Amino acid sequence: MTKAEIYDKIADIIADRFETDRDAINEQLNFKQDLDADSIDFVEFVLELEDTFGAEISDEDAEKLNTIGEVVDYIDAHQSQQDK
Repeated sequence: MTKAEIYDKIADIIADRFETDRDAINEQLNFKQDLDADSIDFVEFVLELEDTFGAEISDEDAEKLNTIGEVVDYIDAHQSQQDK
């Protein structure tokens, strides 16, 4: 899966879960600052990412993910490792 495909899936999840206009979503969007996501919102989002992409995201790694761009890079890197 390409980074663009990963981004599109993540943007769709965010638009649905956080009731945000899809056109307002970009890679710099910050979950806590821009979406006002609390810890429960974020945990549910991470669980949905795990289901969608078939990847496990540790709690330690999840804490480091603040923007959509960081999530895209994380998913891309971990898919590449799985493919090797």
